[in-house]
Amino acid sequence: MTIKVMHFGLGPIGAAVARQVATRKGLRIVGGIDIDIAKVDRDIGDVIGIGKRLHARVWSDAMMALKKTKPDVVVLCTSSSLRSVLPQIEVILKARIPIVSTTEELAYPTPSSRSLVKKIDTLAKSVGAAVLGTGVNPGFVMDTLPIALTGACERVDAIHVYRIQDARSRRLPFQQKIGAGLTVKQFKRRVVDGSVRHVGLTESIQMIADALGWRLSNITDKIEPKTAQARVDSEWITVEPGYVSGLIQDGVGYVDGKPLITLHMEAYLGAPETYDAIVIDGSPPLNVRVIGGTHGDIATASIVVNSIPKILAAAPGYRTMKDLPIPSFFRGS
Repeated sequence: MTIKVMHFGLGPIGAAVARQVATRKGLRIVGGIDIDIAKVDRDIGDVIGIGKRLHARVWSDAMMALKKTKPDVVVLCTSSSLRSVLPQIEVILKARIPIVSTTEELAYPTPSSRSLVKKIDTLAKSVGAAVLGTGVNPGFVMDTLPIALTGACERVDAIHVYRIQDARSRRLPFQQKIGAGLTVKQFKRRVVDGSVRHVGLTESIQMIADALGWRLSNITDKIEPKTAQARVDSEWITVEPGYVSGLIQDGVGYVDGKPLITLHMEAYLGAPETYDAIVIDGSPPLNVRVIGGTHGDIATASIVVNSIPKILAAAPGYRTMKDLPIPSFFRGS
């Protein structure tokens, strides 16, 4: 059976997901939805740059697009903010269509998002559709993968995850999101207004804690600038010495005042090494390192595509990567 896919949001990540869907057996793109007038009414194959037409258009009206194309699933890639995407989720669910989304705040419920998640869960169950938020981080490297590794342990005392990235290989929006090129003063202002930060550490910490049955007393999420010691260039940004080349962000989950979950992320232009590492204190102790790291954009698109058949098979309602079967490559059919 061919799965019909609608792509809601065709920015860099949405387009990357669509390019993968266009090449996978068993999946067929039936259309796209976007607010960019430069994309609307064009063939989605032209919009995502695959060199061929897919005979599926990009719509500006989501409700009309869903009604006309009748997709089996919608891939939603529009915003990190759950509150921002809630109206879009409601439109999709009212059409009784399952959702896989890259919205970071949808990855796992936290104290600040539980009321919205409950609303989504109630609506999804009432229409018989499942909703999933996923990606590489949150969704895999700093939560699902560590959780899976604890399956080999008889005791877990603490979990530490490290994600270090040379951001020169990432797209411009990512470099801007980590504050590359700003002064330290500008960086701190944008941390306060929320435009510079990685979204998802709190969600990942809560997911790990719930998987292990740890009751968190509190979660902290601290962001500091990484300043360049020498000039560093990416394809789009030049950072002079003393300016910000990226960020260092630490999320910590405390149980009875003890820091049992620590997520450390460094993303900056010119990092000497890129890697992901998971250290589990327990029995047996585990130290797993992904040399070269897990490519953020490729892996995010891949996890979304590979999750499509799993969310179609899931029970209706709000679902997380912790709830679903172990992530795996979808070869198609």
